[in-house]
Amino acid sequence: MPYSLKGRNVLITGGSRGLGAQIAHAFAAQGANIAINYASNSAAASELASDLSSKYPGVKTTTIKADAGSTDSIKELVATTIRDLGGLDILIANAGWTRFSKFADLDALSDEEWDRCWRTNVLGVKSLIASAMPSFEGNAEGGVVLVTSSIAGRTIGGSSMAYSVTKAAQLHLVKCVAKTQGAKVRCNAVLPGLLLTEWGLEYGEERIGELKEAAVLKKETDLQDCADMFVSLAKNTSVTGQHIQVDSGLAIQHL
Repeated sequence: MPYSLKGRNVLITGGSRGLGAQIAHAFAAQGANIAINYASNSAAASELASDLSSKYPGVKTTTIKADAGSTDSIKELVATTIRDLGGLDILIANAGWTRFSKFADLDALSDEEWDRCWRTNVLGVKSLIASAMPSFEGNAEGGVVLVTSSIAGRTIGGSSMAYSVTKAAQLHLVKCVAKTQGAKVRCNAVLPGLLLTEWGLEYGEERIGELKEAAVLKKETDLQDCADMFVSLAKNTSVTGQHIQVDSGLAIQHL
């Protein structure tokens, strides 16, 4: 039987804009309560929360500032979510970090930037899951973890080498969590291709055109299609430890 999302409490890191905001709308439309985590843009988070409350009567929302690359900040984020919403059922680790750079340049990113990429894309996700586990263990149905990964974790490319390497590690983390935590949590990853969000547009017109042409479907990844996959995985009680590509066929050879 599908897992009902109505009344579930959902935390979305990096949830104020782009894919995170689209995911928030998709879950709120199902009747879920939403905790919107943001790093610095409080105005965007507040506007989204107001929009969700207006469009989906009865849905509770809260906005929480936290650094998704800091273990201490993450612990406080999860605790605040549980306090504000009354619990935590679904964790969506959507926040990530990178800096556009020349992929082949081994020195394009500093050691500090590699560390930041690791802390946000891997260690931060592990910390989120660890902090949420007590809440999941107290739920007879277990919890749900969905990680926004990237086809960069399966291909040799992306915004930076550090991003690609840490996304690959992130995908292995998903499998490790699913295997070791068993029925306590269903843990899966969604791997988008080119998303024309504020961040994705930084690729520039020429590179965006190349990526669209390289995709089997000759287009970018639709934002709503991607958000809908998170909803589908949250509802499906028979899938765990999986990496689902939603990329218009951009990396189909790496399925």
